[in-house]
Order: sequence, then C-alpha cells, then structure tokens
Amino acid sequence: MVKQLVRDEEKQRPLLDEHEEKHFTAGEVVRDIIIGVSDGLTVPFALAAGLSGANAPSALVLTAGLAEVAAGAISMGLGGYLAAKSEADHYHRELQREQEEIDTVPDTEAAEIADILSQYGLGPQEYGPVVTSLRNNPKAWLEFMMKFELGLEKPEPRRALTSAATIAVAYVVGGLVPLLPYMFVATADRAMATSVGVTLAALLFFGYVKGRFTGSRPFLSAVQTTVIGALASAAAFGMAKAVQSI
Repeated sequence: MVKQLVRDEEKQRPLLDEHEEKHFTAGEVVRDIIIGVSDGLTVPFALAAGLSGANAPSALVLTAGLAEVAAGAISMGLGGYLAAKSEADHYHRELQREQEEIDTVPDTEAAEIADILSQYGLGPQEYGPVVTSLRNNPKAWLEFMMKFELGLEKPEPRRALTSAATIAVAYVVGGLVPLLPYMFVATADRAMATSVGVTLAALLFFGYVKGRFTGSRPFLSAVQTTVIGALASAAAFGMAKAVQSI
C-alpha cells in the first residue's frame, strides 16, 4: 500500500511541475489600490468642480484641492491601517481560542474535522485517516480549523502598514489627476473644462483596468466608474451654483 502511494506520487509530481497555475493572488493589494485611486479621482474632482462653480480662482482651487488630497490620503491610509489591524487582531484572538479548544476538548474538535470533511462527500473510512493525521500534527490541526472551520486566512505580518501606504499613495496619484489643469491654466472655467476631460478619461481607463483585474466586464466597469465620478462632480458643481445664487 505504501509503495503504491509512493509510485502514485512519483507519477503525479511531473504533472504538477509542468502545470503552472495562473490564478491572481494579489487581491488585497489591488483592492487597496482601487479604494485609493477611485476616491482620489472622485473627491478632489468634485471639490474642484464645486469651487469652480463658485467662481473661485484657479490658485484657490489648487490650494484647496492639494490640501484635500493630503488630508484624504492621511485619512484613507489610517482607515486602511485600522481595518487591516482589526482583521489581524481578530485572527489572533480566534487562533488563541481555537488552540484552547484543541487543548481542552480534543475529541470534540476532532469530531468537527470529521463533520467538515463529510460535507465534501467523504465517508468515515476516507476521512478517518485524515483526522488521525491531523491529531498527530498539532500545528496542521490548528491551521486546518482556522481555515476550514472559521474561514480565516493568516494575515501577512506587515499587512496593516502595506495597506495604509498603498491606499495613501493611490489616493495621492488619483487626486492629482483632476488638479493638474489648475496648475497650468489660470482661469478656473477653462481649467475646469480641461479637468473634466482629463478626469473622465482617467476614470474610464481606471475603470477598465479595475474590471480586468477583478474579473468583471472591463467596459461595463469603465462606464460605471466614470458615471459615478461624473455624478459626484456634477452634484458638487450644482450645489455650489445653488448656494451662490441664494
């Protein structure tokens, strides 16, 4: 039996070595970039449109926009840090709780392994050796319970800092796009018209790329992202005009 298993493994190894998985594994980083860039493109764009609607000069729009980008990057980065830190803290709390259960009620935890495996269609004769093997390997047992019972993946040690930096930098990059025209065009109305074109193009491009990475339809993602950004800026512009007319 053992020799047969060894022969089967030797046959399977070349197949595993030849096959290259093409799954996308940087989901958390892409999520942070999407959060940062989408907000960075939308919020300063809406602010600039609102100030332009109030007939503010380009210098004032640029100053207010840069201040918002700085504050927004800090706020968004801090939010990303706290979110990732909370996830890590939750994981470690559950890890300690699961370890205590394995130490105090091992038979119950072993029964939970059997229950989990039975949900995948395995019978007692099939999952019995797996349960025994896991009980003999405490580290693997704990990891199995965390992943398959609680659905929790071990977070990266520097995940919180990475998330904060990624979101903050992405916000700055996105936020500078609608403000660039105000750096070169003195008249706010003309700068706003240029900003609208540049930002809508950036939103289209970003929405398309986002759709490609997330697996959704790229063109639909591009249209949705652009419409949201356009509605936000139009609302800010309209409110500024309404307040000015009072």
